[in-house]
Amino acid sequence: MSYCLEMSTGDMRDVMRLLTAVERTEKQERVLGVVRERCAKTDARFREEDIDLGVSVGQALDELIEGAPSVETSPAYTHAFHEVVASHFSDTTDLGSWRRPSWFHRMDDELARHGVPSDLLPGVFLFSGPPVRLPHPGDAFPAIGTLPTRRAAALADAYDAVLDRLDPEYQDTARKFAELMRFEAEEWESSRQLGQTLDTIFFWFG
Repeated sequence: MSYCLEMSTGDMRDVMRLLTAVERTEKQERVLGVVRERCAKTDARFREEDIDLGVSVGQALDELIEGAPSVETSPAYTHAFHEVVASHFSDTTDLGSWRRPSWFHRMDDELARHGVPSDLLPGVFLFSGPPVRLPHPGDAFPAIGTLPTRRAAALADAYDAVLDRLDPEYQDTARKFAELMRFEAEEWESSRQLGQTLDTIFFWFG
């Protein structure tokens, strides 16, 4: 089995406002309608695959909005949060697939050995979890991670600085992250000039 890693960028405050709004605006209601459709499609896919999450993704969404999850363990809430993010953030970028995502912790050791700061290590930001407390998914995946967009340039600089010294096993992935983060840093600067705040890079491993 392989796990796919995806990335998108947006303003996490919009996500949190939708989940916590006491009275939603017309725009929020429209977005919520899109989120409900996405949750319904996810539930349909799980039914086709004969996967029982214990709670439907649609129900998990409603319970997150109400602030009252009905169970302590289910990946449905992680999927529901993902659909909220997907409805607010940019189109996803496919970063590849891995049979053992724990491989990134080995990459952490290699990068740290060359002085890359701890908050820029992939095993840290890829698995940092959502910015809101959710019921435990029940096993390691799906996994959510975030990186502040303002740190994208620092990540690109740090990886570029050590790229030639890394074990060849990690060079391609480090190069890909550096290139993507350089692009995200440029997009962040452009968005700031337009008065936008794309503050979060969101990672989905599932």
